[in-house]
Amino acid sequence: MLGNYLIGLREGLEASLVVTILVAYLVKTERRHLLPRIWGGVAIAVLVSLGFGALLTWGPRGLTFQAQEAIGGSLSIIAVVFVTWMIFWMASAARSLSGELRGRIDRAADGTRWSLALVAALAVGREGLETALFLWAATQTATGAHTVSTVPAWQPVTGAVLGLTTAVVLGYLLYRGVVRVNLTAFFTWTGAFLIVVAAGVLGYGFHDLQEAGILPGLNHLAFDVSGTVDEGSWYGTVLKGVFNFSPQTTWLQASVWTAYLAVTMSFFLRGVRRRGRPQAPAAVASRDKQPA
Repeated sequence: MLGNYLIGLREGLEASLVVTILVAYLVKTERRHLLPRIWGGVAIAVLVSLGFGALLTWGPRGLTFQAQEAIGGSLSIIAVVFVTWMIFWMASAARSLSGELRGRIDRAADGTRWSLALVAALAVGREGLETALFLWAATQTATGAHTVSTVPAWQPVTGAVLGLTTAVVLGYLLYRGVVRVNLTAFFTWTGAFLIVVAAGVLGYGFHDLQEAGILPGLNHLAFDVSGTVDEGSWYGTVLKGVFNFSPQTTWLQASVWTAYLAVTMSFFLRGVRRRGRPQAPAAVASRDKQPA
């Protein structure tokens, strides 16, 4: 529940920030009559995301075990690719996001009737589809679709819903100016957490492909601590639900987890340190000399 709560909170807050920027800019520029188009686009994005989530959840049912594992493993790997791209994109583009969206609004306002709805649908829909895919992959990993699981299926779903609800409330409070959030610190900490979660989802995806017979090494275990780690205990539930830890881990699964976590976290922390450095005086002076 905790892992999916934080995923829903982060992803939901990104979408809420997009909507807040769109709505605030229209209100500020006295174009309130265009707000229904924005909300129409948001509604379309939400419906498409829910439909995509439903398709992921119930679509593979009725297929053979190998087919389900192949689909689940492939989608888990795709989810990790998308969420990794999102983490690095948000870290680098957050500062320019507001200006980019305002430019799109200005261009869309002069276009056809559905242009603004399309802008909102694409901006929010991208976040929604990524959220649906990654939450599905994380839930599959936590509940263990074809194995004995200590995590009830309702817990990850409840955590995701609570996270998304919190994000919507925070978005509204930010719009009203009631609260202020250090977004840089927020996206840094949640980004690092998502990398850890994504590593577990990626390892689980490769394990699914091994069970499907697509990748070798299913019976070659790097370690087996099932006799030591009680999956029914509180710490076993935390390890499984948050970090996607598997007591029986193959060499391929362990190698993928280690490689992804080491490489991705190194690049992420390097970017955090680079963005946190004070700007050189020469660069500041050069920027100040530029005409307004």
